[in-house]
Amino acid sequence: MVFSDENKLLIKNLYLLKNYGPAKLMSEFPEKNWKRCRLENLLKKLRETVTTDRKKGSGRPRSARTELLTEDNVSSVEELVLSQEGQPQTHRSIRQISREIGVPKSSVLRIVHDDLSLKCVKKRRAQELTQSNRAVRLQRAKKLLQMFPDDKVDFIWFTDEKVFTVSLPRNPQSDRLYVPAGIKKKQVAAERPLRTRTTLSRLVMVSVGVSKLGFTDLIFVDPGV
Repeated sequence: MVFSDENKLLIKNLYLLKNYGPAKLMSEFPEKNWKRCRLENLLKKLRETVTTDRKKGSGRPRSARTELLTEDNVSSVEELVLSQEGQPQTHRSIRQISREIGVPKSSVLRIVHDDLSLKCVKKRRAQELTQSNRAVRLQRAKKLLQMFPDDKVDFIWFTDEKVFTVSLPRNPQSDRLYVPAGIKKKQVAAERPLRTRTTLSRLVMVSVGVSKLGFTDLIFVDPGV
């Protein structure tokens, strides 16, 4: 907790004029939530130096980020981290920005989060649609609606299937085999160091239908159907 200049002046006057100690100050001003150890340190400083001002040259030394935090660097990071208007995917990664403007990655991250107040949003995979694709889809959707009266639209169902792989993915960097220090690799059973897989992975297909009224339960499709 850091005392404001106003609080420092109040504590100084009460200590010098009325000899208030930490306990008395805390009881008189409970709403300020002062900590006893902080008050004791401030009063000790007051007794030794007769002032509550900071000593010149004290405090945390100037960091490298403060020296790098210039208007040019902030504007450069802002220009590179955001995609240009009308040109998606033209932004740079944190690593690319760091290499391009010569600023450490940690400083680039702090500029992005603290100075520019930007937050990271995870991208999702989606089908890329051109203007012609959008026009064709809109035209077909209108034709589809014209085929059915309004009272039947709610009952139009769309179904789709998704294939899930049952076998779990493995990371070869962390999938290791440990043996006693005195054992050589050729002494280990031949099948132990192998990471085997079947020719065809086990799969499960799930289907679901959706409409304006809602969606169906998950339907697990039997193999071969």
